[in-house]
Parts: sequence; structure tokens; C-alpha cells
Amino acid sequence: MHQPDSPADVAVRGNRYAALRTLGHVREALVASANLGLSPESLLLSWLDWIIHLVGDPDKRVELAMRLTQALPALLTQASAPAPAPAPSAVESWQDRRFSSPAWQQEPFRTWARAFELTDDWWRHATRNVPGTDPHHEAVVAFVARQWLDFMAPSNQPWSNPEVLQHTLKHHGANLLRGGVHMLQDLQHKLAGLPPVGSEAFVVGRDMACTPGKVVLRNALMELIQYSPATRTVFAEPVLLVPAWIMKYYILDLSPHNSLVRWLVAHGHTVFCISWRNVSAAQRNLGLEDYRRLGVMAAIDTIEGLVPHRKIHALGYCLGGTLLAMAAAAMARAGDARLASLTLLAAQTDFTEPGELQLFIDHAQVHMLDSVMWLRGYLTAEQMSVAFQMLRSNDLIWSRVVHDYMLGERTPMRDLIAWNADSTRMPQRMHSEYLHRLFLNNDLAAGRYLVEGHPVALQNIRAPIFVVGTERDHVAPWRSVYKIHYLADTELTFLLTSGGHNAGIVSEPGHTHRHYRVRAKQATDSCLSADEWLQATPVHEGSWWPVWRRWLTRLSDRRRVAPPPIGHSLMDAPGSYVLVR
Repeated sequence: MHQPDSPADVAVRGNRYAALRTLGHVREALVASANLGLSPESLLLSWLDWIIHLVGDPDKRVELAMRLTQALPALLTQASAPAPAPAPSAVESWQDRRFSSPAWQQEPFRTWARAFELTDDWWRHATRNVPGTDPHHEAVVAFVARQWLDFMAPSNQPWSNPEVLQHTLKHHGANLLRGGVHMLQDLQHKLAGLPPVGSEAFVVGRDMACTPGKVVLRNALMELIQYSPATRTVFAEPVLLVPAWIMKYYILDLSPHNSLVRWLVAHGHTVFCISWRNVSAAQRNLGLEDYRRLGVMAAIDTIEGLVPHRKIHALGYCLGGTLLAMAAAAMARAGDARLASLTLLAAQTDFTEPGELQLFIDHAQVHMLDSVMWLRGYLTAEQMSVAFQMLRSNDLIWSRVVHDYMLGERTPMRDLIAWNADSTRMPQRMHSEYLHRLFLNNDLAAGRYLVEGHPVALQNIRAPIFVVGTERDHVAPWRSVYKIHYLADTELTFLLTSGGHNAGIVSEPGHTHRHYRVRAKQATDSCLSADEWLQATPVHEGSWWPVWRRWLTRLSDRRRVAPPPIGHSLMDAPGSYVLVR
């Protein structure tokens, strides 16, 4: 007869299992450190899936062979032509900004550039629309091919870039010496953990994040800033800003001329903003529920005490917007009607199509990230930065290599670049929950996300919603942000603005070359698809900020009131948490 295991036997097996899991985590973390954080299993599975289906599909192979046989004669014809020849109709062509300079029209550079374009075009077709290949695997293979091609582009080599060669001859090689100095400076700053060269001109509290205010709440996760009024009377309803904790809050209070906070205060709004703590390994067990409870809900409770009997306009940016949507849905379920409106900036609520960032999010990749975070207790900003830079490697990596190191000209430091380099960390538990429950399982959109043991549904939110997407967003693509139309059951205004994830939001009035589209949907209106919405919505020139403020004004009490008193001051804005690197 089988004897039950003794507590000692169970403890031994548990310790043995824990030791094996620890060994597995360590192995995964070591592999990640040697592989730019990319899972080799994910890469291998993607390549096998693609190559097996490519080899097994004769139509695709014939198509690629025909493209090759058409491209080679076209290249030879161009090489012998005295002037740029038009691209053959059988081969797609586009204007690559890397080769837009007149210097690329000289031989042999023109032929090299055209050869690269044809090669790039061939690989685009080879890695796309291969019948039977998993779309995620196909995207991973296309991404890897693009990284390799960007690396091999003739514009990235000093001996094959005519602009660099002309610059070198003109300056007798001094540009390369300056570029070498720039490279050494950047390397020294990176190894020492210092901000990039030039960022010393942008000091938090002096040049950025300098709107006057007081820290009126501090807990283990955030500081709440109440900004000083700038007008004799104010709107009765305060505004709460909930930024993402993967970045410092002062993207919303950048320089005085482009600060959304300062602009709101100047137009008579009482503004509160959360400044998240830059966590360390000691906060590794903080989860999404902690951010909701100690962040959004703690801020709302504090504001209610300072501005009683008034509803709150709440705005969430990026991951802060996703969290705010969760909190608003939980409040609606509980009958909590303290929100006057909800504004979501570049924030996703449905993660079925999260864009190129999904390249780094599959089960194998998340398992590796879990191991890295288990070892450190948090996800470093460097790991996120590498992922974002690789998504736009030509713009964010290679163009700077050419400009700063080959041409020897420093890229001017701007407030947005200095802010972007002020990195943050994310706790292990929170980021793991975010990746598993939102990215992989899409629990929020599917109605499976639990708050205090109950599922939350965005359909329960009755407050009007204003949503902003940006045209060139590679973090939260606007079509993904638009999916809130299929989840919300209230008045919803969607605005699409020019720019990317950050520059599109920092779009102060008077900023040149800005435009937007906007359309409101009532709860009873038919829902358009994203492409139908794009076709039906006209373009307007200018900043989206005034459009949003008019929306806030419509939802606010017409009577202006005296500014509410500042809460108990712990210290002046921008506080202490934002200064922790």
C-alpha cells in the first residue's frame, strides 16, 4: 500500500523543483544577455515555419524567380544608362530617403543604391504572403530580414556613401575624427550610466517639468502633484493626468512652450498629475492591481477630498490610459460615478493587433523576459529602448550613425530627446501580468480581466470618452487604439493626429506641420471600421489640443469658481520620484 509523502519529502521535492526553475531562469537570462533579449527558440520556429512553406509552394518560388530575372536586366540597363532610368513596371519602386541626395545619382553609387532597392524589394516579397505560414512567424522573419538589410545598406558604409565621401574630402577627414570622438563620448556616457551628451541643458525642474505646483500625496508607488492656478477663476471640475510608468510623467509637462499641463492651467483648469516611482528590485512584486489601487484610485480619493462634490476629468496616456480604462470600468461596475469624462491618449484596450511591437511578444519571448525580470526584479529601460529602436532601426540607429559618426555632426539635443533618455524601470510582476493578461490573452477586451475578483467590462462606462491616436505610432498603432469603438457603449469621440507616439501628443497650438481628423460617435450611431472612418473624416490643420479643450468645456459646469486650495504640501513640484534614475 502506497504511503503518503511526509512533509519532509514534499519540502525536498519543492526545493528541488525551485532549484531547477532557478537554473532555468538563469539560463534564459544568460541567453537573453547574449542575444539582444531575443528568444532564439522564437526566431528558429519562425524561420522553420517560413522556409518549409516557401520551399513547399511552387507558385511563390516561381514568383520570386521571375522577380529576380526581371530585376537583374533592369539593374544592368540602369548601370549603362547615362541618366536615371525609370523602374520597370514589374518591380515595385519607392523613394528611399537614404538615397534622396543628388550625390546618389552619380555612378557607381546610383547602381549600388538601385541594387539595394531591388534586393530590399525582393526580400519584402519573399518574406510576405507565403501560403500556410503563421502571420506572426512571417512578421518575425520579415523583421529579421529588414534588420540585416538596413545594416548592409550602402548608405551605412563610409566607402559606399557619396555624401560621406564628399564630406571627408571637403574636410580632409576631420569629420571622421569628430565622429570618432562622438562615438567615444557616447560609449563613455552609456557605460557610466550617464544621460546622453547635450542633455545637461535640459534639467528637470528648471527647464522641463517646471510648471509651479505642490506634491500633495506620496505613497509607495506615486506622488500626486497639484498645480498652482494661473487664473482668477477656474472650471469647477478638476483634471487628473495618468501617465504611463514606462516613462517619466513630464512628457505632459515638457518645456514651458509645449507643456500640456501649463496650457491647461493657463486656460483655467485645476490640474493634478501622477508622478510614478521609478522602481527598483525591492518593488518587484508590485502588480497591475497595485498600480490601479495605489495610483489611479488613490489619486481620485485625494482629489475628491480637495475638490469635494465635483466630478473629475481623467486623462490616461499610453499604458496609463489602459490602466485608467480598467479603473473606470471597475468604478462603473461598482456604481462609482466620480468621473465626468475619460480621455485616452495612444492607449490600447484591445491587443489583438498591437502592431510591430507584437514581434517581441509571443510565448517564447515572454518566457525569456520573465526569466530576465525574475533575475533582476524589473525590466530595464535599455531592453525596451532596444526593442523600440529596432522597430525603426533606419531612423533611430543608422541615420544617427551616419550623421553623428560619419559626417561628424552632432544631432541637436531637444527636450523630447532628453526626456526620452530619462529612463524608467518596470517591476517584474506588473510587466509579466501586462504581457500575459493583456498582450497574449487580451483579457480586458474579452471580459476576463478581474478587479477585486470581478470581471470588468468597458461597456459599463457611461462617462463620455475622448480617444487620441497618432498616425505614425509604432507603440500603439492608431487602428489598434480605434478598437475601443467595438468595446465602449457610450458617447465616444475619436481624433487621429499627425506624428508618432510621443511627438503626436506633444502638439501645442502653433506647432507647424500638424493636422488631425476628428469624429464623434453617439451610443446609438452605427460603428464604422477604422478604414471607413479614415475615408469619411476630413483633415483639419493645426493642433488637436484646442479640440479636446472645447470637448472638456462642453462637459464642464459653465460657472467658473474660485481655485480650490492647494492640499497639504509635501514639497514643490516636480517632486522627488521623478528625479530617481
